[in-house]
Parts: sequence; C-alpha cells; structure tokens
Amino acid sequence: MPKRPPDPSLNAPALGEASASWVSAAVVTTEPDATPSALPTEIPQDWHQLAEAKGFSITARIKDRFHLELRCKTCAQTHVSKIYTLRTAQPTCPGCMADRRVTEAQEAGLVWLRGDPDNPHYSFYRAPCGHELRRQHELILRVGQGRTGVRCTICLAQSDAEKAALRGWVLIGTDPQGRAGYRLYGHCCGARQSITRQNMQTGRFDCAECGPGWAAAPSWIYVMAFTLSSGRQVVKLGFARDPDSRLNWQLQQDRDMPCSILRRLPVASGHVAVRIEKRLHAHLRRRHPTDVVDPAHYQRQIRVRSEVYEASLTPEIMRLLDEVGRQGSAG
Repeated sequence: MPKRPPDPSLNAPALGEASASWVSAAVVTTEPDATPSALPTEIPQDWHQLAEAKGFSITARIKDRFHLELRCKTCAQTHVSKIYTLRTAQPTCPGCMADRRVTEAQEAGLVWLRGDPDNPHYSFYRAPCGHELRRQHELILRVGQGRTGVRCTICLAQSDAEKAALRGWVLIGTDPQGRAGYRLYGHCCGARQSITRQNMQTGRFDCAECGPGWAAAPSWIYVMAFTLSSGRQVVKLGFARDPDSRLNWQLQQDRDMPCSILRRLPVASGHVAVRIEKRLHAHLRRRHPTDVVDPAHYQRQIRVRSEVYEASLTPEIMRLLDEVGRQGSAG
C-alpha cells in the first residue's frame, strides 16, 4: 500500500502564531526606517543658494525628510522650516518677528508680551495702566501710526461704572443683544435698561420705568457764548434739561473753540421751556433782525442751524430773561 505524502498543514504554525510572526517581521522591517539614522543628510546645493538668497543658512535636515533647520542671517536665531516653504515662499524668522512686534508695540505705547498661540494674527500686550490686552497686530500698527487708539477694556468698564453711579445707575454688564455701543444698567427703581455709553455719559436718556420724559422733567433756559475761529463772538439762546451736556456733547462741534454758559434760568418743565424759548426768539427776530447770525458763519463750529445772535445782543437777552423770572413764567 503506497505511503501518503505528509500533510504540510501539520507542520504549519497556528493562525495566531503566523499573524504574530508576520507582525514581528513587519516591525523589524520598518523599525530602522523610523530611526534618526534613517533621515537623509544630504542637502542639495541649490537649497543652500535658496536659503542664502532669502536671508538664511541651512544648518541641518531634521525631524523628517520634509524639514530643515534654518539660521537667520539677521538675528542668528534658528527655527524649523519646511523644505516646501523654503523653495516656494519666504520663511519667517520667529526672532525677527518678535523684534518687530516689540517695536510696533512701543510705537503704540504698549509692551509686547507674547504671541497668541491660538491665533497668529493676535498678540498679548501690557497697557500703560498695567492691564494685559489681547489685540490684533493690524490694530497695533494703526495705533502706532496715529490712525486710531487702543483702550483697556478693564479700565473702560471701571469708567463706565463710575459714570453710571454719578447718575444713579449701576453697570450690570454688556448689552444682552450684543450691541457694541450699549451696556446693560440697573436703576435704583429696580429697572434694567440697555443704554448707549455716550448717552449715559451725557445724561440724554430716561428710565423707561420711572422717568418723567423731557416734556415733564425740569428744564433750563440757557444763554451760551461762543468765539468763532474768525474771532467773531456770538451767543446762543435755547433750552435743555442738561445745559452742560447740551454744550459739551452737542453744540460744540469745534473742540478748540472757546465757549461757556453765561446764564441758566430754571424752568418747571420742558413743555414750559419750549413755550418760553419760542416767544423769546420771535421777539428777538422781530426787534433785532440784523443781529441774527447767518449759519454759514458758524458752520462746522456750532452744531445748530439757527437761534444764534451777535454777542452785542447779550444785554437784551439777559433783560428778557430777568423779565421772565419776575413774571414767574418759568414756574
């Protein structure tokens, strides 16, 4: 009876053993390629020429076959760069970049601290007040050129809180709707209201819960004096709930123009003030038409279109206000 040939499977390793042997062989085969000794060391001459032309020298090939270490010709600092970047673009030296950020910050009146690791367009700076700011590089450039300014958000919030306290309000926080010029304030009556920062500063607003409104609120008849850029002196007659705010934040368009409030006559309400003011202007235009100043003379200096008179009419205006006070029309 002929002998059967031996079954090769009897001498073959088990499936698990075969897999393990294959994996071990793969690891042994690929491991030398991952060691630093396997990195290419040759640096083509044209790479050296490229680096020299762009202000660098190549010190070594590092990490893998795609990276080089470059030394800056200006500051001597080294950094890692992709070969592709060297061949197709201008590598950026971190040392020179930091020096540039320091200079830009100094020109803007700040101290550069460090770059933002999460956004290459931003850095952290130290403001003159001592607080730390995060600002965009482009903004710092414009500040250094005098095209804009930079404000500390911490100091700004403190200033907003102080101005609100002067008017009986408490700064709560940012506007719930996200409007940049608004803040959320709380009033002593319990109301919460979004008000612009400028209106809080000038006082040109009312509490939506308990405010009387301009018509019912106490008011003033005022006389203001202005010296125009031509040297001409004029006076303005009008009414306002807050004459200082009216002068400083509305009427005075030219911030270098000398101006002042000559007189304030208290009036019971804005409604009464409107009646008195209209009567006074009608009298002055009728009796002294030549003393009415053409708006062209104070354009871009006083933000108003009428109700401005020659300064020589001041005594007559004061006399009329004395008469209003004696008659009790302001009450």
